[in-house]
Amino acid sequence: MFKAITLAKPVDMSTGFKDFFDTIGLTGGGLVTKGIAAVIAIIAVRMLLQLSSDPKGALRKGSLAVGTLFIAVVLALYGDTLFSTVTEAKG
Repeated sequence: MFKAITLAKPVDMSTGFKDFFDTIGLTGGGLVTKGIAAVIAIIAVRMLLQLSSDPKGALRKGSLAVGTLFIAVVLALYGDTLFSTVTEAKG
């Protein structure tokens, strides 16, 4: 006999995107920050794939690409904290 297992409780999403972003733990600013980090990461991976055969130039371009990828990871992890001081300014 099949017994139904509840994996998650039902969530009321009648107010639309606000409920959705609350369930995944992102605000609008956090989503934009993650999007910017994703674009920077794609640019860094593209830079890594276009390395030349010249060893000196490849080392320079590769280190620049790894640094760019590091910035993208830091922005993805801590971007909402970094930019929260800008968006919550007191007048």
